[in-house]
Parts: sequence; C-alpha cells; structure tokens
Amino acid sequence: MPLRTPIPAARRLPLLVTSDGELLDDVLRLAAAGGSELDLAPDPTAAKPRYPTASLVLIGMDQAQASMRARLPRRPRVVLVGRTGYVDDPWQMAEMLGAEHVATLPSAEPWLVDRFSERLTGRDDAVVVAVVGGRGGAGASVLAGGLAVTAKRAGLRTLLVDGDPLGGGLDLVLGWEDIDGVRWPELGDAEGRIDAAALVDALPSRGGLVVLSWDRGTLFSLPVQAMAAAMDAARRACDFVVVDLPRRFDDAAVLALQSACRVYLVVPAELRATAAATRVAAAARVHCPDLALIVRGPTPGRLRAKDVADSLQLPLVGTLRPESALCRGLERGEAPASTGRGPLATLCHRLLADVMAAAEKRAA
Repeated sequence: MPLRTPIPAARRLPLLVTSDGELLDDVLRLAAAGGSELDLAPDPTAAKPRYPTASLVLIGMDQAQASMRARLPRRPRVVLVGRTGYVDDPWQMAEMLGAEHVATLPSAEPWLVDRFSERLTGRDDAVVVAVVGGRGGAGASVLAGGLAVTAKRAGLRTLLVDGDPLGGGLDLVLGWEDIDGVRWPELGDAEGRIDAAALVDALPSRGGLVVLSWDRGTLFSLPVQAMAAAMDAARRACDFVVVDLPRRFDDAAVLALQSACRVYLVVPAELRATAAATRVAAAARVHCPDLALIVRGPTPGRLRAKDVADSLQLPLVGTLRPESALCRGLERGEAPASTGRGPLATLCHRLLADVMAAAEKRAA
C-alpha cells in the first residue's frame, strides 16, 4: 500500500483563546509579523467548536484555569502564552492543560513569529506515535524500532526518539552504537527553539532514519524542556516520529504522550503482564486518549489476545508471535523489520498505513 506524508493544513487558522486585551494586541502583532491571520475566542466555551481543527492553539494564561475546567480535548500544537511573571510555574500549568510549549512574552516573541510563519510554508507537523510496554521486556523497543525502519523504507523522513533512560539505548536495537552523533546527555540543557535542520544533521542517521538515543554513561534525568525542544524540532524537520517510552511516566514522557496522536501498548499474553498493563494504560490514557493494543505471544496460560484486549478495554490492532530470524538479526546488529519481511515487518507496515491515513483524514 503506498504511503503519503500528511497533507498541509493550509486553510486552518491558528486559534487564540484569551480575554486579556493587552495579550490579544501582542499576539495579533506577532501573527501579523509572521504573515498569519488569527481566529479568536474569548474563552474555552467559544473556542470549543474550532479547537480540534485549528492549525495551532494558543491559550492565554488568563484562560488556562477555565480551559482545564472545560475539559478541552487533548490535541497537538497547543501553546500556553502570557507575559513573564503572570504565574509562578507556567510549565506545571502547561502540563495540566496538555500544552506542549510555554511562550512567555516578550522573550518568546521571535519564537511565536516563527510559529505563525511556518503555517504558510506548506509543511504540516510530523505524525508522532508513542510505544510503551505493559511490563518490562514486553518488546516495545523492538516494535518502536520496527515502526521507524518501516517508515524510512516507505520514504518518510523519520526520527526515532528514546524516551527511556533505563532502556539500554535504541541505537543498540538498531545496531547503531558505533555511529557518531549527538545523544540525549548533550541536549540536556536545551530549551526553547532548536534549529530543526541542525539537530537532525547532528544525530546518528542512515538515509532517512535519524535516532535520538542515550549513551552508556552516567544516568541522566531528562528535563521536560529538553524533550519539548527536541520534539518541536523533530516535528518541523521530519515526517514521522516514533517515541519509545518508559512505563513510569516522568514529565518528559508525559510531554511526549501529549504530542502523540496514538500510543501503542505492547503486552505479553500473560495474566500478570495484563494486570501490570492496566495501570500503564490508565496513566497513558490521561495524556493521549488514542491507545491501541498489541499482544505478544506465546501464551503459556492459553490467554487469548481478545481476552487481554477485553480486560484492558483497548482496541486490539495486532498480535506478534516469536520470530527466530528477528532474534538472530538483533544479535547480529540488524535493525528490526529491516528486510521488510516477517510478522513484525508486516504488522509495522499495516500500523504505519493506518496512522498515516488517519493523519491525512484529520488534516483534510
């Protein structure tokens, strides 16, 4: 099945939600500097009909509490905007709101102008998906690697992001540990706007696949600002982004979940694994409502994939059985699904086709 990159959202305007006259004047000025018009709403009730389809949503800090009470749906490209000093901890407010970025004026004025001008370039955001295991050793990292490799084989500029500090490194899953390039610890102090092309050029890459992973040095806690900056750059520079997440969601993982249009939960067909996955699914669903289940065999207790799906109350989108050729290939440093054959490659191709089709439908 041929795959296409997401179509541009050229007819959708950015939406500003605020009743603060001074903030409104500032943002209108910045939008004009970026060559963009604005759709305006004084409060979340007025914003609701246009909220899901806006190309970008800016929520004024004056309307943040009201927006949380209104339970606006989670979506990508949401920015919390206001003047410096309006609230003590804007990032905490942004997390509760589901915003990916905080723009404090006047320091963020150039960044906002860039965001408005991007809407006119004809490039839409990358499609972002996340993968998480229902328990340790579920195979989520292998699936994440397989999805990224499959997207690259389909001609999509792809970034694979390792969001798990204790996962061993996705560069090892791909067999790329000897490829030079920037790893997470070198981006630890990054925040705000990162030059997207420069970041992609600095990371380990082969062809159209780029990886942001860990080194094997000192354990490093990933700041949420670094994840926000990297995801922002990735979505501007790439077509498809896969994020491999830990089962315990820190602030950086939460931000990645909020950026994703879909989360794939990988669960072995075992009773204890299903019980453990219940909590993971509940935590993930708070930040991304589109969860899909992949069940990995064998089933020592004869637990069917449908039983796991019924227990977790998640749609079952695929199953995986042991694949000896895949295991041997990983030991030799071969990337998962790199041959385009086998059960993993087949599943990844179908998942990719489905999520890209859904992205095109949303953008239409």
